[in-house]
Amino acid sequence: MKTAFDCRLAARMDELKWLYCELYRNDEAAFTYFLGMLRRAWEGRKEDLRRQDDLREADPGWYRRRDMLGMMLYVDAFAGTLKGVEEKLPYLMECGVNYLHLMPLLESPRGRSDGGYAVSDFRRVQQSLGTMEDLEGLADACRKEGVRLCLDFVLNHTSEDHDWARRARAGEPGYRERYFFYDSWDIPREFEKTVPQVFPTTAPGSFTQLDNGQIVMTNFYPYQWDLNYANPMVFNDMTENLLFLANRGIDVLRLDATPYIWKELGTSCRNLPQVHTLTRMLRMAVEIVCPSVLLLGEVVMEPAKVAPYFGTPEKPECHMLYNVTTMATTWHTLATGDVSLLRRQMEAVCALPPGFLFLNYLRCHDDIGWGLDYPWLRERFMIDEVAHKKYLNDYFTGKWPGSPGRGELYNDDPRLGDARLCGTAASLCGVEAALLEGGGEKLDQAVSMDLTLHAWMLSQSGIPVIYSGDEVGQLNDYTYHQDPEKWDDSRYIHRGRFRWDQAELRRDPASRQGRQFQGLRRLEEIRAGEPCFDAGAAVSVEESGSVHVLALCRRREGRELIGLFNFSREAVSAGVSREGGYRDLLSGARYDQIQHVRLPPCGFLWLLREKTGESG
Repeated sequence: MKTAFDCRLAARMDELKWLYCELYRNDEAAFTYFLGMLRRAWEGRKEDLRRQDDLREADPGWYRRRDMLGMMLYVDAFAGTLKGVEEKLPYLMECGVNYLHLMPLLESPRGRSDGGYAVSDFRRVQQSLGTMEDLEGLADACRKEGVRLCLDFVLNHTSEDHDWARRARAGEPGYRERYFFYDSWDIPREFEKTVPQVFPTTAPGSFTQLDNGQIVMTNFYPYQWDLNYANPMVFNDMTENLLFLANRGIDVLRLDATPYIWKELGTSCRNLPQVHTLTRMLRMAVEIVCPSVLLLGEVVMEPAKVAPYFGTPEKPECHMLYNVTTMATTWHTLATGDVSLLRRQMEAVCALPPGFLFLNYLRCHDDIGWGLDYPWLRERFMIDEVAHKKYLNDYFTGKWPGSPGRGELYNDDPRLGDARLCGTAASLCGVEAALLEGGGEKLDQAVSMDLTLHAWMLSQSGIPVIYSGDEVGQLNDYTYHQDPEKWDDSRYIHRGRFRWDQAELRRDPASRQGRQFQGLRRLEEIRAGEPCFDAGAAVSVEESGSVHVLALCRRREGRELIGLFNFSREAVSAGVSREGGYRDLLSGARYDQIQHVRLPPCGFLWLLREKTGESG
């Protein structure tokens, strides 16, 4: 009798074998091992997860619903341990969260982990956070409450302390070939002629010389050794590690640094065709063993380079991708008050096939890199890239006259003007500065801007993800300056401990935290109930009549929603050419025309017209 595994494998066998054997030069032994590993992984999948596989396989759009709401958090900062997170599930559900992204928590060396992205054991949890059994227990609890659990999976490299790396350093046969080892600098120097540096100031170069004289590829940090995916055993074993985590109950696996995983001399070692072959095979492995599990690609690039990682409808790769460029462009727009670039960015996103699903966010665990469309900015506004980056960083660190933003720089390179930005959403919006000045009108405006930016994020198609603490407007945490393990990494300014004392104020509408929490929850509830926010809605950007206001149109089931977002700190009159029957989803106010609507400073409107006669 054929099992579900047999049926899924048979449906994909021809393509899987063709791709594998083409990439690995007809290595039949490696492919046979790969198939056996897939079967073992399926056999090790518990019945509860197999039932979930069947349900989600029958409902492939389950993760595209408009009520999906994510939150990303660090276990230690939020609740201390994995068991602590399980105890805090009622709070997360009060926040409306049904997609929970736990930041890196697998075993990694203290002080040499890059925030957990240097994994020394893919099957062990950091001891301070708990055990793999605790992680599985949390996954079980989340599943009972309808919360999907996401975990990072670092594809590109391992820690230098990983068992494979230790054996490779010792010269054990079969392990040196899992990395890029060289006995001289001849080939590494050839690589570095064409490979861009990831961290030119904090970790220059792409190779590290070890104490024994050997040279190993380290594109990120010296303690993160790049894996050699030209070796089929690397792909086989990393896929098995991924499936091990899926079998613990993880619903979404975030593929870290996906574009980097294939290296080839004479190229940039980014976005090479073999990367897509590997990603496609990972997708098929998941569909065969655990079809309820999703792959989230981390591709920090412009839309033209991001979109290929979705694959095609016939040969899909990642289920979801981050909308990185829109996030960065949103903060640029706040600093300039000009929506031109954001409108251009959204036109590119809206032109993508409607089946492409993005994760949208304002802030995350990482810095904000100013990877904007500088050729267009130069042509349109005569903007110089270095000078503009300096302006943005000055604005959001409070150096620019009158700026309310409060953040810090990361990887500052004054020579190149290529510093990135760190800070919480509330502090970057001006809440921190306004509180220091005593609150009042400036605080009202900063809170309004924070909610407007979140409304803008919620208005985009895909899954909105909140960064832990943003729901109560948590401010920058400067205590990292006194921590000997963190002081030199300014990203910890927004990775501080969750302020449970401030979260206690979330139900008090008179408190700032209550205003932000309740304001955000209302927006999220409106989104969950309105068909125009469906992932399948027709979306377009329109002329608003003001350089300060972005107009977004969403149509679905004969309904039309117009979102107007004012990025200026002044009141603005703007709108779109429409007449009749619009209702503001927040205030209930009705509008006979919305061509000239008054928007308050840092404010927005969600204007709905029902039964337009058009459908998305």
